[in-house]
Amino acid sequence: MTPFISGNQIQLLRNGIEYFPALEAAIEHASHEIYLQTYIYEPDNIGLRIGEALKRAAQRGVTVNVLLDGFGCKNLPSGFVNDLEKAGVKIMFYRPKISPWTLKKSRLRRMHRKVAIIDGKVGFVGGINIIDDYNVPDNTPPRIDYAVRVEGKLLPAILISAHKLWRRISFTHLQANNLLQSYHLKTAQSEPLTPVNLQEKAVPPHKKHNVNAAFVLRDNVLNRRSIENAYLTAIAQAQTEIIIANAYFVPGRRFRKALLAAAKRGVNVKLLLQGRLEYFLMLATHAFYADFLKHSIEIYEYRKGYMHSKVAVIDSQWATVGSSNIDPFSLLLAREANVIVKDKHFATELRTDIMHSIEESAYHVLPEEWSSRHLFKRFLSWLAYGLVRVFVGLIGYSKEQ
Repeated sequence: MTPFISGNQIQLLRNGIEYFPALEAAIEHASHEIYLQTYIYEPDNIGLRIGEALKRAAQRGVTVNVLLDGFGCKNLPSGFVNDLEKAGVKIMFYRPKISPWTLKKSRLRRMHRKVAIIDGKVGFVGGINIIDDYNVPDNTPPRIDYAVRVEGKLLPAILISAHKLWRRISFTHLQANNLLQSYHLKTAQSEPLTPVNLQEKAVPPHKKHNVNAAFVLRDNVLNRRSIENAYLTAIAQAQTEIIIANAYFVPGRRFRKALLAAAKRGVNVKLLLQGRLEYFLMLATHAFYADFLKHSIEIYEYRKGYMHSKVAVIDSQWATVGSSNIDPFSLLLAREANVIVKDKHFATELRTDIMHSIEESAYHVLPEEWSSRHLFKRFLSWLAYGLVRVFVGLIGYSKEQ
């Protein structure tokens, strides 16, 4: 059962335009320690800006720990990393060996979380990597994504998780002794850097403080199915409406059965999915269109730009924002982190934003159109789904963590 904790202030952050100013402001006010975990760190305008804030924090004596995924950050220039480290920022890579020729089953077990926690006083959880919203192919509109800013009694769980993973990777990298010796040391002061001008303003948080929320992890030890089970429990309890906006949607059998059962008992189920294909395996999403449409599940494809969302709202009471897609890679392999919120105001706010995307920028996939016009696409989708199953079969049951 998902452990909800009351006494929280949860602020919805839409896209990088709201997330990055809030994150940067928190970093600038840090006085003790920063943990930052991200799958992708791109040294574009946003990455440089956050990097400067991290360096300034390290130079004034804050312990700054940045954990990056070895695959997601495989193209991060070593010069950028060295520049951060020279300023006192501690950087480690999760599973840096990514060669496809290693044939290790653990290659696709990635650190996909996007988590930050500053001084144990404010935290951020969501799906937004450190990359500019406008850093997208083909000059398309900025990507859609979400995060939450957290204050309150949920923070110790986020801090413990970040600290444990940092220590674990430190040990893996044979850096544990050095970490323990230097943890409380302050980095040498250097000339202050020129502050980067903000182009956006941080959004002030809501005043409501008594929000029930849970921090839910997915890992390969104690929390193998925690995020999936949280979804399934909420879907089973749904009475009127389920709205899921998810970029990479290849649900397993239990998840599909739960959605179909909800639709059969009269729950209005809406899926907002990515309409632009980034790679072939995304076609696996289409494998279930026919069955979903036959049972009155509404499917919308966001085609205006790239949708990176991993959010859901159920009955305008339950909502989740996080890094976990609904596919085997997120639900069975990767390290993920979601925040689940039980609060009508928050859920309604997120629902309104998703519905705006559906009404303004999504294509409604109709049952008759899908059954009559997409025979070849349906064939390719099952081929892609078969390949996904093969990948999961090869690496999903490795004992390596």
